[in-house]
Amino acid sequence: MGLIEVPEAPAIPGLVLRGFEGPSDYPGMVGVIEASKVVDRIERTDSVADLERNYANLTNCDPYTDMVFAEIDGDVIAYGRVTWWTEVEGRRRYLAFGFIKPEYRRRGLGTAMLRWNERRIREIAAGHPPDVPKLIEVFASDTEPGAHALYAAERFEPYQYDVDMVRPDLDDIPVAPLPAGLEVRTPALDQMRLVFEADREAFRDHPGSSEDIETFEHWLARPHHDPTLWRVAWDGDEVAGQVRSYIDPAENAEYRRKRGYTEFISVRRPWRRKGVARALLCQSLEALRERGMEEAALGVMTDNPNRALDLYEGVGFGVVKQYTSYEKPVGP
Repeated sequence: MGLIEVPEAPAIPGLVLRGFEGPSDYPGMVGVIEASKVVDRIERTDSVADLERNYANLTNCDPYTDMVFAEIDGDVIAYGRVTWWTEVEGRRRYLAFGFIKPEYRRRGLGTAMLRWNERRIREIAAGHPPDVPKLIEVFASDTEPGAHALYAAERFEPYQYDVDMVRPDLDDIPVAPLPAGLEVRTPALDQMRLVFEADREAFRDHPGSSEDIETFEHWLARPHHDPTLWRVAWDGDEVAGQVRSYIDPAENAEYRRKRGYTEFISVRRPWRRKGVARALLCQSLEALRERGMEEAALGVMTDNPNRALDLYEGVGFGVVKQYTSYEKPVGP
């Protein structure tokens, strides 16, 4: 076991701080997430298999050097991780995040682990080009007051807001035809790269867009990958826009609901302002209803440059949760 020295570590009896030990840590990580989400009122469903898949496809992160674990008597009570990406505009962002079991909060452990994350980020950033703007990023939902207080105390500043939206039923879905010349087709396997690249292109003018977070292989391995639910608009052999919906059966079982997600919504520039996104979104709601779903959800940045929030409200979605992203310079 590789012990980690954290000067700010609180005097909790039996507390040990260490590095990642491999897949044997996944059950403990799931336990921390499960304990945290109830208190933090975060709806998510995680399994050991989910972590195995996610950690097999990490980009710009080595868990053996970029994670810190807190345990007592062999029981994982908290963990943190860092990663980074380069935005299309040129900035480099370094994300720090973590989870702590509720009974060990308010003791200084969150501060200690966040500061370890920051030091690790500075080590990573020191090996990157010096002339690139570098920022540390953290985030929290509106139901995590302790996290907001921690980030304010550590001199992070809010810079972006995102929301979760839900359409509580799938009744009275608007009729919204596609523009003439476009047709919806399910992509064949050899067309998946076209869909992937079209989505990347469409998001290049969005604030904070990055193309090194996810590889094509990782994209193909996304959970709940079901192209028959996707609504992809084609103009001949070109992808004009897309909504890649999915259903998470485990999450629906846990929260006793029938929800589908109308996510990954994008329209390439030549086809914008023509009603493509609205048409594909309405078709996607119809597809979810045909699969037996009773509600739909999605997430969006509130200051999306294409006024996506207005579009989603216009077809019946309402905000149910807000997230704040904070930043500060990497510094020395």
